[in-house]
Amino acid sequence: MHRNNIIAEIESYISPYPHEMEMKKRMISFIRNHNQCFDRELSIGHITGSAWIQNTNRDSVLLMHHRKLDKWLQLGGHADGNSNIKSVALKEAQEESGLLKLDFSSNAIFDLDIHLIPARSNEPEHFHYDIRYHLFADDSIPIIKNHESFDLEWIPLNQVQKYTAEESILRMVEKSQSQ
Repeated sequence: MHRNNIIAEIESYISPYPHEMEMKKRMISFIRNHNQCFDRELSIGHITGSAWIQNTNRDSVLLMHHRKLDKWLQLGGHADGNSNIKSVALKEAQEESGLLKLDFSSNAIFDLDIHLIPARSNEPEHFHYDIRYHLFADDSIPIIKNHESFDLEWIPLNQVQKYTAEESILRMVEKSQSQ
């Protein structure tokens, strides 16, 4: 796996949130110390890619009610060996929303988060080292949820806190509102 590109991308990322900058250091260390960091078979954790998708008016975000975690979250998933996390985020967003036309707001990382995934059936508790990108989509195009979600919905930014209290989601709402 080629890790230098994603390490350089993460190293250049700056956030005004001190907790996020601590996660940045942990993420870089994790990638440097685990050759298989992009593989979900690495049982202690792995890199994931996510998409924070806003409508073109920038007043709503597309969130999914995640089936396994029973939480409202941004779209995204496992890298499955792919070290190009930006392409992972795009692929996951397309698969989980049915939206084929998605535009990146920039090439830069939008958010970083490390979160614990609880143990279930044959998977031990592990961490997702999530790299998130900001995308835009036309909210007039029908969305199609897949088997990974209970629901998929465009949620006004000022209503997201009614769906989730997840610190990282609310942080991305703040970032969206300040742009």
